[in-house]
Amino acid sequence: MILYFSSALPRSTVTVTPDSAVFTGETVKLKCEITPYYSNWRYEWYKDTHRKSVLQMSKLQTLTIRGAAESDQGQYWCRGQRSGRPNSSQSSSAVSLSVTALPRSTVTVTPDSAVFTGETVKLKCVIESDHSDWTYEWYKDRNRIKLRRFDGHYTVNRDTLTIRGAYRSDQGQYWCKGLIDERSVSTQWSILYLSVKALPRSTVTVTPGSAVFTGETVNLKCVIESNHSDWTYEWYKDSVKLQSDGHYTVNRDTLTIRGAAESDQGQYWCKGRRSGRPNSSQSSSAVSLSVKVLDQISVYKIVSFLLAVCVYLLATAVLIYKYIRARVPSSSEEQT
Repeated sequence: MILYFSSALPRSTVTVTPDSAVFTGETVKLKCEITPYYSNWRYEWYKDTHRKSVLQMSKLQTLTIRGAAESDQGQYWCRGQRSGRPNSSQSSSAVSLSVTALPRSTVTVTPDSAVFTGETVKLKCVIESDHSDWTYEWYKDRNRIKLRRFDGHYTVNRDTLTIRGAYRSDQGQYWCKGLIDERSVSTQWSILYLSVKALPRSTVTVTPGSAVFTGETVNLKCVIESNHSDWTYEWYKDSVKLQSDGHYTVNRDTLTIRGAAESDQGQYWCKGRRSGRPNSSQSSSAVSLSVKVLDQISVYKIVSFLLAVCVYLLATAVLIYKYIRARVPSSSEEQT
């Protein structure tokens, strides 16, 4: 008697694309691979323990789930059926499909208070996800104009957008989203409003407020429109920074020029600095200082005029005295 031993049924294996956690809204493809190869398979797909409930029976190897929802997660397995021998495959091992909600992206900003013009600002896109293979896109304002990666002013380095030398025009709404390459996945997004303020204004006042003459003392004061009191002051003449040197004296917000000379005339402006934010003020508008030389001829004329006035006053006094004397009779005349 001859005994025949049957061979094992062909094996079925399920592969999943994408092969990591699936996000809601994605398209998922499960493929049933049967080895060794036989033709004319019809593929049956099952979910969880419902072995009598066939999800799909088709000649196609692939089960496609479009717009995955959290309800699609579970255990998936397959097997093949055919009319010839062998007329079925083994059931595959179950594959677990996990479907999670799209993560949210949040924008954080440094510094975390109002930004001043000229400062460097860093915005970071934080995605609540275990995935590390995100690519990041940044947008500004409601028109959602995509920011270019490098344009000198904006720099995008993975999850960080850097704005160097902020302008008032950089104020607005910023948002980001994360993408996974070759997958139809993008994160939920939230908006951050970036406020950019102008630096405090500086103004120069001059005493005396009229034309200055050589030899006079001049005080220039730097007034900064700010509630902060810890400013240090810088003074400039034309394009040169001034230091205390005997002729120029800087005392906090005041620049004093003693014994003004013609060489002191020019454009003066100031600027404030401090260790905190804002760390500087705007540069003031330049104030033109004009220094005039006293004319020696004019001095001579003034002295001559004063002497003439003195002589006139003296002569007038003498005449008045003589007049009074002439009007008042002497004592001898009164006796007779």
